[in-house]
Amino acid sequence: MTNFAEDFLEVSEDKAFNLDHRRIINFNIGRYDTAVSRGLSRLANLEQSKRKAHVIKWKVMENLDKLLPEFEANFQKRGGKVIWANDADEANREILSIIRKANAKTVIKAKSMTTEEIHLNEFLEKNHIESLESDLGEYIVQLLGQKPYHIVTPAMHLSKEDIARLFHEKFGTPVDATPDILTQKARELLREKYTSADVGITGGNFLIADTGSVALTENEGNARLSTTFPKIHIAIVGIEKLIPSINDLDLFWPLLSTHGTGQNLTVYNSILTGPRQADETDGPEEMYVVLLDNGRTNLLAQKEQRQGLYCIRCGACLNACPIYKNIGGHAYETTYSGPIGSVITPHLRGMEEFKHLSYASSLCGKCSEVCPVKIDIHKMLLLNRRDSVSEGLSPKAEKIGWKAWKKGMMKRQFMDFVSGKWKNLILKTFFKKSWGSYREMPVVNNRSFSKQWQERTPE
Repeated sequence: MTNFAEDFLEVSEDKAFNLDHRRIINFNIGRYDTAVSRGLSRLANLEQSKRKAHVIKWKVMENLDKLLPEFEANFQKRGGKVIWANDADEANREILSIIRKANAKTVIKAKSMTTEEIHLNEFLEKNHIESLESDLGEYIVQLLGQKPYHIVTPAMHLSKEDIARLFHEKFGTPVDATPDILTQKARELLREKYTSADVGITGGNFLIADTGSVALTENEGNARLSTTFPKIHIAIVGIEKLIPSINDLDLFWPLLSTHGTGQNLTVYNSILTGPRQADETDGPEEMYVVLLDNGRTNLLAQKEQRQGLYCIRCGACLNACPIYKNIGGHAYETTYSGPIGSVITPHLRGMEEFKHLSYASSLCGKCSEVCPVKIDIHKMLLLNRRDSVSEGLSPKAEKIGWKAWKKGMMKRQFMDFVSGKWKNLILKTFFKKSWGSYREMPVVNNRSFSKQWQERTPE
């Protein structure tokens, strides 16, 4: 059984003190900060927009049982098919069934975090189906055999020199190739795959209830190509991605793009409502939407923490987080990393194995400050900590330690009973490892504050 908490500490320490890693991620996030600051300055009333978005998502979560069937009914009216998947296994089985029914052998994929969540590429590979990522960042990490490093920019941890070396090894491009040359090479390699793929698979940024549509937002056009050329299009979308009306895109698309990349609006925005109609020239012959639960109803049942489902996956909280900026995305070993990942993962994948993520925070509140839908992220982290303790998931040593600390803090004579010499010995013996090898232990004065105070003010 994998010990995710121990792995997290080990990888975090390695990444935090890897100077090359710090240089690359700080450079890339620095560019993001500049772009986003410029983009947000163009919004007339940002706070009002964020409050409005929060209320809309609140209404969605309170009425999910009504809005999901509304989306399904409207999508089916246009010839689309809806599949409800309780977990990753069920979603993968249903997707494989569609592919095998069509006797398909190749899949072209647009960027989708839900497909990462269900490990779709690995599943299809085991079943002898070629699945190729078409987003440039996803394509790069797929070539490396890695998982996405970031929700929005999967290859954020790589420099242009790293990517040039990779393409040189794989495709023989010059080792000092410029980003333009590398992009052109990727375009050449992928173009044929679009036209020959049997199935196109995407995620969905938003599900629109009143029109039964899937809204996709992107910058490269790969999602548009993945949904146009193949005869079958499968969209895998979490059940929380609903918005009530197509009019709400007027709010959510700019919020997503400004917080995600700093743009007023991303380059390509598509609204897909079922397969190609009789009077249409483009689009698939069949279109499926897989509505994925995979633990989301567990989070929905937590009245105080269901705010985590409001997330529109802009990645703003990751780029603002001092922890993420030091340890990076791979340390989390989860699909959704950073502050929002630390909030939702214990509910999606189990509190016992992933409660440690809720403690991997300075609680500075920057994540809540930058969130475009005003999720109170740092409060959610505290609530997760509370739940892990109330569920009895704390180690025995920790329980004993806090009990002793509480007893000492409740009565001055208990605090003064142990001298500073013994307190320093206890700190070095029991806390040195958890304090970290790169930090010096604090030194407790031999005389307590009350003793020093008594000496100074004998009266």
